[in-house]
Amino acid sequence: MKISNLWFSYDNKTVFEDFFLETGEGITCLMGASGRGKTTLLKLVGGLLKPDKGTIDNGGKTVSFMFQEDRLLPWLTVRENILLVTDKARETDELLQELEVDGNLKISELSGGMARRVALARCLLYDRDMLLMDEPFKGMDSKLIEKVAQIIIRQNKTALITTHSLEEAKALDAEVVTL
Repeated sequence: MKISNLWFSYDNKTVFEDFFLETGEGITCLMGASGRGKTTLLKLVGGLLKPDKGTIDNGGKTVSFMFQEDRLLPWLTVRENILLVTDKARETDELLQELEVDGNLKISELSGGMARRVALARCLLYDRDMLLMDEPFKGMDSKLIEKVAQIIIRQNKTALITTHSLEEAKALDAEVVTL
């Protein structure tokens, strides 16, 4: 992915000014203090926001987005939430088992960490070329972070992931970009 001469502002606040970034095909973690533009950059790469100026070339890759908010439908089961974006029932059940989440539970019955894993599973099973993940490890302990990191790595996809933790970036064996 290559970002050239990116300018972006909103509410009279400049977020990016003549910003450049080039990443490889692997996993890149965006790190930096809150308010530095990590989430905004994901939204720009995903096409949810348009730059004021500059170019973003992701090589024509389609994207799957995991937002900071889980964005799950609470009246549906875990499994039903995932099957909204994929027809891979067997893979859904296997991934949920690996993530230790009961697919028959309603979203309203889940802890925050469990809901995060459901959002992660939905992102991974939505079959696209590139993963955009905004703090995917929120609410997870270090043991679970290691497990989930291996699941993400196993996807073998280009990924742009925001985090505040060097531990998470290391678990993903990611290139780190500080904003």
